[in-house]
Amino acid sequence: MKLIDMQVKEYLEVLKSDAPAPGGGSVSALAGAQGVGLFMMVADLTIGKEKYADCQDICREAKEKGMALYEELVASVDKDTDAFNLIADAFKMPKETDEEKAARRKAIADGTLVATQVPFRTMQLGYEGLNIAREMIGKSNPNAASDLGVAILNLTACIKGAWLNVKINLPGVKDEEKAKFYAEEGQKMYDEADAVASSLYNAVAESL
Repeated sequence: MKLIDMQVKEYLEVLKSDAPAPGGGSVSALAGAQGVGLFMMVADLTIGKEKYADCQDICREAKEKGMALYEELVASVDKDTDAFNLIADAFKMPKETDEEKAARRKAIADGTLVATQVPFRTMQLGYEGLNIAREMIGKSNPNAASDLGVAILNLTACIKGAWLNVKINLPGVKDEEKAKFYAEEGQKMYDEADAVASSLYNAVAESL
């Protein structure tokens, strides 16, 4: 069964067990989906309200853009666990002959690359969501401002958590060019998101 199809309690039971997956990558994607879901809720609580007439276009756009992010983040909850399983399965491959050893090394390298690409994409999705939420501050239903703040916190956790999963897999990425790209672009995205998230959270807190 897919993680995303589980009941919440069932998912949490699996999460807290000694099974190595789902782990931090799947949790990061779920946090991102929750963040996007929350700002979409805030948008819905604004759209159609006459007293928030000046906020309609921003909130409609947030809802429209958010749906694509939401769907991909939901899918990433399982993609991250699937990526981990690729590596785990590769390590179980036979290694008696030179051919088997070579095949095993390639499978581990291929799996590690996927396990780096998936959380990197999660980071990108979370950062896109954070920038959408930024546009909504002060331009959405103020009665749901705290929900927007929690959306920002979830999106921040998504980005930072996914970055940790990128970093832990980078040493195993054998393609030096790809490893350099994920390291440099990931760090850049992390730094930008960290600065943005702090200012956004403070802006929401001060508005309450």
